Amino acid sequence: MVILIVGIVVVLMAVYISWRAGRLDRLHIRLELARESLDAALMRRRAVVLELAGARLLDPATSLVLAAAAHEARIAGPEEREHAESDLSRALRAAVDQERFREKLSESPGGRDLLDELDTAVAKVVYSRRFYNNAVAVTRTAQRRWLARTLRLAGHTEYPDFFEIDDNPPATMATE
Repeated sequence: MVILIVGIVVVLMAVYISWRAGRLDRLHIRLELARESLDAALMRRRAVVLELAGARLLDPATSLVLAAAAHEARIAGPEEREHAESDLSRALRAAVDQERFREKLSESPGGRDLLDELDTAVAKVVYSRRFYNNAVAVTRTAQRRWLARTLRLAGHTEYPDFFEIDDNPPATMATE
């Protein structure tokens, strides 16, 4: 009888440990997908900003500032990426929040379409970063649990890092 009870307990523990390991694996997959989505959103925002800067719809100084910020964000290494993306956000806010910027651009041929693309790209960055940081928080919590640490259910995987950038949209853009 004792052997039966011990056997049942061992089986239940094995099932629970297997379930926790599977959950941790699914969280890592979710984290990778969220990171890819964030990378795609940031890339799309850079592309739209470069398109806007090269469209000859803006004054030369604004075009140069936007193009330089987008280029720096594109070539930034992993260590400088958050800073470069924040700089792009600030440059974008400075340009778009100029007086009558949206009205002037909307009146230009193709300007309305560029504004719509820019609004969409900026909103996707905001949402993608939220989803990614949420996935990081949930994954870190799961990795820090006693069972996951003791049995090394995450293997030698490091804790994922949050992606912290200044992604506040320009005041004239409605993202929410």
